[in-house]
Amino acid sequence: MPLRDHFRPPLDNKRSWEELHGGWPMMLVAALSRRLPPRYVAAPQVHLGAYFEIDVASLEDEEPAGLASEGSEENADVATAVWAPPRPTLEVSTDLPDQDEYEVRVYDAERERRLVAAVELVSPGNKDRSESRRAFVAKCAALLRQHVSVAVVDVVTARQFNLYGELLEFVGQVDPALAHEAPPLYAAACRWRHEGDSPRLRPRLQTWA
Repeated sequence: MPLRDHFRPPLDNKRSWEELHGGWPMMLVAALSRRLPPRYVAAPQVHLGAYFEIDVASLEDEEPAGLASEGSEENADVATAVWAPPRPTLEVSTDLPDQDEYEVRVYDAERERRLVAAVELVSPGNKDRSESRRAFVAKCAALLRQHVSVAVVDVVTARQFNLYGELLEFVGQVDPALAHEAPPLYAAACRWRHEGDSPRLRPRLQTWA
């Protein structure tokens, strides 16, 4: 399939990069579904904007006051203490980078839907600032630490950064293929391979001129 530049004229006047990135994950899922063994399932995941995840949530119950003491004369004159949260030890002004997600995830259905692989499609928002690039790289590194094989596909010509190289640097490794000049357009697969009792990470890089 030819690689087309959706970020510059004349193609960006006819087709936007959002159209490509939005439909790409589902096309990958359709292709993978025909090739994956029966025990594996592929699923798309697209998310634009800030992404927040919380481990513990607190909800406010807007129950009208006085319902708790109805019918109880003994508690009529008992004062209820109002809970006040402790004062913060630090207050800072920060700007959390938005997280664009265009990805395909592959799960092992015979191991309680365990995530085994992910294809990360780089968007312009993943490369626009150092904070955004660091967030993308940290996410990929977290998947690798869970022994998830990760493929990074970058066809964004609008910004000249190589997130694969930054990912290897993040985990303390270097690819000799990037020694001279890191190509801005590439596909890189970081695959786990078991040799005896020790898994080894094997990256493979494919670049486009």
